[in-house]
Amino acid sequence: MAATMKLKPLLPLSPLPEQATTSSISRISCGLFTSLPIPHASASHRPQVSVSVAFNPRGNFDISLFDEDNDATKAEHPMPPTEGRFEVVIDNDVVTRLDLSPFQAATGIKSPSLVNPKDFLERRIGFTINYAREDPGDPRELSEFPEIRLWFVRLDATYPWLPILLDWRAGELARYAAMLVPHQMNMKMGVVFNPEALELFVMNKVFVAYSWLKHHDIPMPKLRTKDMATMLGFGIGDELYDLIDKHPLHLSSSSNEERV
Repeated sequence: MAATMKLKPLLPLSPLPEQATTSSISRISCGLFTSLPIPHASASHRPQVSVSVAFNPRGNFDISLFDEDNDATKAEHPMPPTEGRFEVVIDNDVVTRLDLSPFQAATGIKSPSLVNPKDFLERRIGFTINYAREDPGDPRELSEFPEIRLWFVRLDATYPWLPILLDWRAGELARYAAMLVPHQMNMKMGVVFNPEALELFVMNKVFVAYSWLKHHDIPMPKLRTKDMATMLGFGIGDELYDLIDKHPLHLSSSSNEERV
């Protein structure tokens, strides 16, 4: 009998009873997908907006709904970049032209179908964004500029498995996600993501990265993708991978790839 999955709704926007203390962002009923618990504030103080999750890129999560929560621990700073990593440098001109050539030049990745993951899983990939603001007083973070985000959207559409190769410990996975997932910036906690959007992003990348690693015979593809999801605050059960393995996709080297 085929297993059925029901996606329970994320935290409701209507006020919760004051006695409620904890909840999870989301959970699939058969246990494939779980997320960290979030403490609730009282219903009388809860805004009618989506609840967000704050975390730091090392995987230590600081979860709080409101700025006035003085007990919330500040997110730790990420570790230094991995020594010898591939460094992609982009600037205003590159961003404006949606030019991916700096990425290709820095990494040597010309065609998405001609990539050997082994070349990047140890050295990793990171980004340096030299973006000059038109207004020097503009307080926005780089991930809040639409033109920069659009550049990363094109990059991600061309290389959808890229998150698995990023320099996670130096915060590159978190910064990459911030370019693609709706979020807010918090002075204490850093990036605060919309939980539904982050959930969809994580699941998309798990599907893509797991199949891609297996296609290239990379050892421990399940563990690698689990670690990636954990860095963004989600636990993926083995049952999901079992379903993927029972219904594999035959990856084509030329399908669904943008010509670059």
